[in-house]
Amino acid sequence: MHRMRFRDPAGAVRTGEYEDGTVSFGGRSYDPSEVDVLPPCEPSKVVCIGRNYAKHAEERGSEVPDRPMLFLKPPNALAGHGDTVTLPDGKDIEHEAELAVVVGEQCRNLEEDEAMDVVAGFTCADDVSNRTDQSQEQNWVRGKAFDGACPLGPVLATPEELPADASVELRVNGEVRQSSSIERFIFDVPELLAEITAYLTLEPGDVILTGTPAGVAELTDGDSVEVEIEGVGTLEHDVERP
Repeated sequence: MHRMRFRDPAGAVRTGEYEDGTVSFGGRSYDPSEVDVLPPCEPSKVVCIGRNYAKHAEERGSEVPDRPMLFLKPPNALAGHGDTVTLPDGKDIEHEAELAVVVGEQCRNLEEDEAMDVVAGFTCADDVSNRTDQSQEQNWVRGKAFDGACPLGPVLATPEELPADASVELRVNGEVRQSSSIERFIFDVPELLAEITAYLTLEPGDVILTGTPAGVAELTDGDSVEVEIEGVGTLEHDVERP
């Protein structure tokens, strides 16, 4: 099942079932282009994973980590399907396509063999990254947490929808820039959830970004970005320079 969170023409926030290009709620069906598609959840935090693909670590000139690298994005970083993200002025900004895990219940100290029990589903994300400041700071607040730095959506796909070898692809203005598979994760989803919850409590709606494959590149004014994950859907957003 795929579920879409949206604001209907009357301004009410709804969550409906998405199927065959329409979203349905309360006996009515809507074309997603005629409503405001919202991020599929309201996280208290987004926990991000760095260097979870070996080839991305290589292209960044970095070592493959021996444990998951964790950093955070706050709720202000969220943007939705169809939104236009305003990029920080005068900075080198890059795209990062990622599978996003949405947590369904409060959890702490998970074991790997029980970790998938707390997963509500999956969605698509773009970890929009300010490389200029990321390279100059330790905690990556300017680099990763600016407004709109986490486009998310368009739907929440329940776990059975995601193939074990799901492809991850990002296109800019129709040109493929990133193409890989979640089979190439260094740390899989249960490992990530166990590691994260050993240190902090995850709440319903919290999001885990699982890392990006190789092929990250600069975004420029007016670019249109598509992140497509097999079994989940395609997130679309634009970017603009102020």
